[in-house]
Amino acid sequence: MPEPRLTADLWVGAYLRRLRVVDIPAFVVARGDATAGAVLVKLNTLDGQAAAFTRSFDMMSGARTWVMLTDGAEADVDAAIARQRVFDSDLWVIEVEDRAGRHLLDQPGLT
Repeated sequence: MPEPRLTADLWVGAYLRRLRVVDIPAFVVARGDATAGAVLVKLNTLDGQAAAFTRSFDMMSGARTWVMLTDGAEADVDAAIARQRVFDSDLWVIEVEDRAGRHLLDQPGLT
């Protein structure tokens, strides 16, 4: 039986609350489709560097995981995100700002 899926807006709200609990600033940069929009998370380490993460689906195991889409200079990551938005106007973009590089995507319940 497939695992029930949360709507995109519900997942984003829960993720932002989880980040707030541990004092990691984050905000919605682009709002996608409330029900089925994909979510991309940008981690800004506030030193000119950034990384972007997207959710991936393993067809063999059925597991969902977060994988790095790109990393490097923040301007380059922003350009990659802009290209993704051209292809997917329903894409949510969340920016997380943390000098220590924390994004919590590896925590249980966030896949």
